[in-house]
Order: sequence, then C-alpha cells, then structure tokens
Amino acid sequence: MNKKIQNIINNKNKKKIICLTAYSKNIAEVLDNHVDIILVGDSLGSVLYNYKTTQKVTLQMMIEHSKSVKQGVRKSLLVVDMPHNTYKNKRDAYKNAKKIMVSVKPDAIKLEGGKKVVNIISYLTRKKIPVMGHLGILPQSHKGKFKYKGQTDKEINNLINDAYLLEKNGAFSIVLECIETSLAKIITKNLKIPTIGIGSSSNCDGQVLVTDDLIGLNVTSIKFVKKFGNIRKNINLAVKKFCKQVRGKAYPSKKYSY
Repeated sequence: MNKKIQNIINNKNKKKIICLTAYSKNIAEVLDNHVDIILVGDSLGSVLYNYKTTQKVTLQMMIEHSKSVKQGVRKSLLVVDMPHNTYKNKRDAYKNAKKIMVSVKPDAIKLEGGKKVVNIISYLTRKKIPVMGHLGILPQSHKGKFKYKGQTDKEINNLINDAYLLEKNGAFSIVLECIETSLAKIITKNLKIPTIGIGSSSNCDGQVLVTDDLIGLNVTSIKFVKKFGNIRKNINLAVKKFCKQVRGKAYPSKKYSY
C-alpha cells in the first residue's frame, strides 16, 4: 500500500486529518506545507466555472487542473475526484481512473456513492487504484435543495450499511458530507478506516473544506463554511493601490522598467 495512504489510515484515533481543495499549482504549494490531503475536487465546476452543479465537469478538466496541482505537491496525499458519468460501470470506471492515474500520477481517486458503487470500488482497488469514498450529500447526483442526511431511520441504516460496504470493498477513507452529528459519530466509531467530514461535525476523523470558501474568496452562506480569512479584501486593496499608482504615474517607476 502507498505509504501516504497508510499514514492517513494510521492517523485514525491519533490526530485529526486535514484535507483542502486545490485546482492550481500555486494554491497547492501553500497547502502542501500544512495539510495531510490535497483534493482536486469537482467543486471546481462551481468555484472556477460558475456551473450550478458539478455535473458539467469533464474528465479532461479534472486531468488538466490535477496536472497543475501535482506540480505543487511534495508531501501531501493527492486525491482526484472522478467526475459525473465517468464511473457508470466497472469498465468505464477503470478506463477513466487509469487515464487519471497515468496522466497525473496522483495517490488516489475519489468517487461518490454507497451500495451502487461498491462493486466498482472493489474492482478498482483490485486493479491497484486506491479509492476514497464519499457518502451523505452526493453533489454529482443530488437534486433539489440540500438537506443534511440521517434524519430518518431508513437514511441512518442505509448510511451505516453503505459505510461498512465501502470499507469492506477497499476504500481507504470516506468523506461524510452533511451527515447528522450523532450518526457521523456512529459511522466513524464503527469503521477501521478514517472519515473526513464536511458539515458532519467534529466527530469525524478529519475535516475537508473548499479552500476558496475557507479564505473568503467565494461569497457563500453555506452553514458548514467558516471563513478563516478575507482574501477578497486583500485583493481589493492591492488592486486599488495598483490603479492609484498607475493613474498617478508612480508605477511603473524606473525600478520596474527596462
């Protein structure tokens, strides 16, 4: 098994696992100094391309952004999302996952779903392609308003069973998105592999956020997003200074000219 993946598994019950998204080399370089996992998420569809859903994200888009991110990663575990409709069956999943692995050389891929994808996960892991799972809200297939999962007995039982099946079929970790607090605790406690939460409480083994949300670049009011910075303010100040100096003929000075 990949040493980075084994380290992530070993961190369960020892220290919290940190995962953030990156879509370019520059951001990846900064994150790599701090985090355990860098995820090239299909969230780039909404973050970078203004798509209303992630369903428009293509395999080639994921590959090109992942190539850029790869250049900025030295120590973190690099995971790439498999986009919508790229793992409809075992054959398609393997062909597309192999394309990512060969083109980008990440440590693992991530795909969404429970019982419906366990055979695909099993097939990929037998083919030596490491897989991170994803349960709860599934953006690639979700329709309508986002509501947290685990509100009914049926949802609770299905999610517990799905988590067990993902682990049994080879997933090395599972993202739990918007799962009710006590249920996230039950799932995390009953698994040998780590859970990475997003909107699923501190009961998970780690946490993931979209970096653009965390640094305050996106304008968003999602409940689970806490802004730890205000990069929009910094950009605004820098642009204002630039405009003022250009109009006042202070820039470019001799120092910045050939």
